[in-house]
Amino acid sequence: MTMVTLSDVTKIVTKGTTPTTLGMAFQENGIPFIRVNNIHDKLLNFKDDVLYIDEQTHEKLSRSVIKPKDVLISIAGSIGRSCVVPDDAPDLNCNQAVCIIRCDFEKILPEYLSYWLGGEIARSQITNSKVTGVIQNLSLTQVKALKVDLPPLAEQRRIASILDQADELRQKRQQAIEKLDQLLQAAFIDMFGDPVSNPKGWEKVKFEDEVEFLTGFAFKSADFKDSGIKLCRGINILPNTLDWNDTAYWNEKELEKYSRFKILQNDILVAMDRPWISTGFKITLVKENDPNMLLVQRVARLRVKESFGANFLFQILSMPEFKKHCRITETTVPHISPTDFKSFDLIKPANHMIEKFEKIANLINIQKDKMRDSEVQNDNLFASLQNQAFSGTL
Repeated sequence: MTMVTLSDVTKIVTKGTTPTTLGMAFQENGIPFIRVNNIHDKLLNFKDDVLYIDEQTHEKLSRSVIKPKDVLISIAGSIGRSCVVPDDAPDLNCNQAVCIIRCDFEKILPEYLSYWLGGEIARSQITNSKVTGVIQNLSLTQVKALKVDLPPLAEQRRIASILDQADELRQKRQQAIEKLDQLLQAAFIDMFGDPVSNPKGWEKVKFEDEVEFLTGFAFKSADFKDSGIKLCRGINILPNTLDWNDTAYWNEKELEKYSRFKILQNDILVAMDRPWISTGFKITLVKENDPNMLLVQRVARLRVKESFGANFLFQILSMPEFKKHCRITETTVPHISPTDFKSFDLIKPANHMIEKFEKIANLINIQKDKMRDSEVQNDNLFASLQNQAFSGTL
């Protein structure tokens, strides 16, 4: 199999810019503006959790205009996510955390390249290339220098077709998990109604009376270790799950020194600044007790007090109504303010109602865990096929 650099088989490798740094504002609607959070599982989501720019801004940001069949890869924050822009995509643009790769179709297929970027060989190169800091990143020069396995086009097409079929199984499993999330949200609305407008007239209580709110410690990235205590950063928080593919560690001998920042089962974690927040935020409920996790600056830990349920609170915070309550403060580091949480009044139904909902949530979560176990098996199968494909043994 021939090995070439990415620049040898592409026409364009570029990235975007955040409009606000040029004095241009985001809009309520218009042209979707792609960020890392819109790239996942080989899919591009340009309909949900999206910011928008107007035509004038789109024209000024001409170098980052995205076209169908472009390959997108995240180069800051959660590095290495990739996808192919679908043929039916509208006009799109992106920020500086997204790299646009336009293939030379006579040399390499976008679908093949996207799968290659997600494989072990590419990840190894990316890991060795990335710049370590609070926000890890790849430069365009480093992206262009990636060495790609390049079989003939017919073989690229065969490999992409096989991986497409395997990936479809993963997507179906993920969709089933999302259906269970929707079921739980529907159960919440049926029992309690909208937690903001409160149509059922539940008692309202102050957030701080029911929830302990804490932001993490400013661990210095220069002192990160290769193993030890896991540090939970914004990059590790995805909607309703924790992702440890990119993990930083701290000296395990200092666990008790930072015991105030321990993360425990039933804690709710929220990423409080970009690049991990968007129109709302990334939030997850910790399902298992792991005493070797510490909270990092710009991540918030919410811990319910005795009379409140963690699943109940998690549903309230996951609602679009609560996300509208939170504002992104546009400073040097755009962020969600802790005040937005502390100023939010919570509905407080009778304890037996909350307990009933917690039981429903636990049953649904058990089913989700079973599906996730199956999902891990599918992921392992897919990774095995990927490795075979790019080692020439598939």
